[in-house]
Amino acid sequence: MTGSVVVGYTATDAGADAAALGARIARSLGATVHLVIVLPNEGTRNAAVPPERAYEEHIRSQAKKWLADAVVRLPQELTRSGHVRFSESFAEGLIAAGEEFGARVIVIGAAGGGIFGRHRLGSVASELLHSSTIPVALAPAGTALQDDHVLPRVTVAVGSRPGADALLDEAVALAGDSGVDLRLVSLVPFDVPPGLDTGAIRTVGDTHGQEVLAMATEKLPDGRTAAVEKAPGDSVEDAVANLSWLPGEVVLVGSSRLAQPRRLFLGSTAAKMLHELPVPMIVVPRTRNEAGER
Repeated sequence: MTGSVVVGYTATDAGADAAALGARIARSLGATVHLVIVLPNEGTRNAAVPPERAYEEHIRSQAKKWLADAVVRLPQELTRSGHVRFSESFAEGLIAAGEEFGARVIVIGAAGGGIFGRHRLGSVASELLHSSTIPVALAPAGTALQDDHVLPRVTVAVGSRPGADALLDEAVALAGDSGVDLRLVSLVPFDVPPGLDTGAIRTVGDTHGQEVLAMATEKLPDGRTAAVEKAPGDSVEDAVANLSWLPGEVVLVGSSRLAQPRRLFLGSTAAKMLHELPVPMIVVPRTRNEAGER
């Protein structure tokens, strides 16, 4: 079962970027795309100003028109639909829609004012990254202008902190269901205790990379391969800047070890990566059972 892709849509450039990335992921997975516009419900309006039904109907009608126009522009081979939802916040409405449609991922665009091809987190993204139980895909500015792809490869930034197993499982599943290969980029050199010499860091990173490679290779379907790539650099930013990327590629990262179980929180390493990434980032929640075990 491939599930679906929920896109947080607005009639803006960021909304077009999110729709393009959502279409790319859905096309690769053979999944349904649901474009969702979230409007404020009555609980978020000023109680001193009674709502006017004519105005509410106008807003709802305009949202439906925006959705209809956006759905038509999506690739014709996709199963796609548009939905208007009401919630106290855009992020809360998207999470509810994601749970309703069994989404594998929620996709949003960058905040306005960002640099072309780069990420810029706005209030909706920040709220999602602190509360979503579903992986969140962040589309860089300009995705809609350069997008005509399926996923050519999936990259995953692997470390040794809690949640790494869930992240690897999600990356393997995405690569396998998309029929593409998996690239593993080890972040262990940035996770080790301070004070280790460079030789020890290299040994730790190489050992961990081979262990994760063996696990990924075992889990991938026949015909798909995994490979470890070293990201040279003295910092996370340097490492990411020195990596090469295929057109249409995505990178998966885990949420912070400080995140609540089954929820997201963008940690410091992922935040540093985000500043340098020219490709979409998918943030994956840590997965734990009630006993607190992975």
